[in-house]
Amino acid sequence: MKRINKWLLRWLRACISALERSVRVDTQSKIKTPIVDKGVNLLILRDTFTDESTIGELFLNGERFCYTLELPYRDNQRSISCIPTGSYKVRLRYPRESATRDYLHLLVQEVKDRSFILIHRGNKASHSKGCVLVAMTSKHNFVGNSTLAMDLLIKEIINLGGTNINLIIKNK
Repeated sequence: MKRINKWLLRWLRACISALERSVRVDTQSKIKTPIVDKGVNLLILRDTFTDESTIGELFLNGERFCYTLELPYRDNQRSISCIPTGSYKVRLRYPRESATRDYLHLLVQEVKDRSFILIHRGNKASHSKGCVLVAMTSKHNFVGNSTLAMDLLIKEIINLGGTNINLIIKNK
């Protein structure tokens, strides 16, 4: 219970901070105007393909952010393949919506013939089950510092409004 309360408190602070930044005050007229949510654009460029994994880089609004690790492509088969290249909508997924993730993560929506494709923490392909893992370091079939990457990614997405999240996946 303490773990959930600490997480909730951190999350609420991040939301309040994001909301405070989302209102611009004109210093001369003291009028508050909301900043328009321009959305969040994520791009995954897959560049390393092995029999065990697919490694790429994640860009957030055009800036390189972290590494990704996915399963190799196996005809989009559930639990054994990464998803096809393409464009997807993404949304925040809360711990209360998940039986296995006790932290805020992302849900990739409307993937053809698939469901519950997540962007979450993990270090190797066996942690994926078809999802996208994020991390700060990368080496052959392995990514590291995944928790840090996930926390930073969620923080940035919340700071950018937390809505209107778009994902494009491309192979290099």
